[in-house]
Parts: sequence; structure tokens; C-alpha cells
Amino acid sequence: MTVREWDGTSYDRISSTMEAFGRDVLARLELEGSETVLDAGCGSGRITEALLAQLPRGRVVAVDQSASMIEAARRRLGDRVELRVLDLLELQLDEPVDAILSTATFHWIPDHARLFEVLRAALRPGGRLVAQCGGEGNIDVLRSKVRGVIAGAPYAEHFAAWSPPWNYAGPEQTRERLLAAGFSKAECWLTPAPREPEHAREFLATIVLGPHVQQLPPEHRERFMDDVLAVVGEPVVVDYVRLNIDAVA
Repeated sequence: MTVREWDGTSYDRISSTMEAFGRDVLARLELEGSETVLDAGCGSGRITEALLAQLPRGRVVAVDQSASMIEAARRRLGDRVELRVLDLLELQLDEPVDAILSTATFHWIPDHARLFEVLRAALRPGGRLVAQCGGEGNIDVLRSKVRGVIAGAPYAEHFAAWSPPWNYAGPEQTRERLLAAGFSKAECWLTPAPREPEHAREFLATIVLGPHVQQLPPEHRERFMDDVLAVVGEPVVVDYVRLNIDAVA
């Protein structure tokens, strides 16, 4: 899987919107306090820290493919959590975990069938997967506006062979994949969740449109964001649609 470049420091500073999503997901994960939990795609560790607070006698293993994100998480969490730079499709654990939590990660992984097989193998029988990511319809309105920008000069030539990196799956398709991967039960549903993020320019450039920005040479990036903000208008609304997953191994 291609490693997307992330700036963990920037992400940590502006990711209050993503943290709010993540806390809602964490609230769905019922814990006794002594479990071992995998945070699959921990980012800068904001939700990992909240998860850790619910495990006074437990343990957290947190993984992310971005070394910058893991470094930001390490600054936040120190040695309280086992942190690993790791592609989830290559996940291997010494022993199965009791639960897996994941927020805002799965839509960056093209192969969901393989992903769910790997996560099922990481769970003990009866263990839970509780997750949320971008789902079918996610940021469709915003992306339609951005398509008009990238079709013009001087950007079009840089996107001629570009394919969007997202995998915004639907709930029924996702449920079928989870069951095929060996989960005994799976419930999946979509939630429209439009947001007006703080630090809108940096939020778009770092999180939502990061792949677009990174596709361009540095000399075009600031102008690109100027043009995007001009067509998006104010207030900046990100038309999020979240795919929620509750599954039992």
C-alpha cells in the first residue's frame, strides 16, 4: 500500500473534528478495564489517550502507517502505549487482542476484504471490532467542486494519471466482506455528519485534500488552496458521511 505523507504535528493541532468522531466511536466500545485493545490507525494519539483512560488494568497496542503520526503519538503518550509504524495489511501480533478500535482509517486502504481478514485473525474469538471511516457518499459535494479546479491550468497536467486514493464503501458491501472474513456478526450503517472545521484551510490541505496537495509540485500548492477555497466558499462545510462498523469475531 502506498504510504501517504502525513504531518503528525499539523494533524494533531487541527484534528478536533476527527477527535470528536473518534470519541463517539469509542463510546460504542464497552470495556471492563482489563482488556488488550488494538488502535488500528492511531494517528497522533488523541483517541488512543482516551482509550487508555478506560483501561486502567489493560493494555493498548497502537499502530499507524505514518512515522510522523507515530512520533506525534509518542510525544503525547510516552511509553504508556505500545506504538508501531505498520501497514495494517501486514499486521501480525504475538497474541490476539480482546478488541480493535479504528477511526478515520479504513477508507485509506483499498483492499477491505484483505483488511478484514487480517483484523479477524488479530482478534480472540468473541472479540469486537468497533470502527468508523469515510463511507459511500463521503465528501461528494466537496470533491465535485475540487474536480473543477484540478481540471484547469496549471493543475490538470499533474492529475492526468491520478486516481483518488479513497475507498468509500457502502454498509451492505462492508457487512458481506466482514462475514466472509470470518466475523460471526456484523452491523454496518452510514451516518451523514457535515462539519465546519476550525482552521479550514489547513484542515483541507492536511486532511481532506492532502492527496491532491501532495500530487502537485510545491510551487502550485498554495495557489491551489486559494482556488479551492474560492469555489468552496464560506463557511467551509465538509460533507462527511461516516461508515460505522460493529462486528464480533
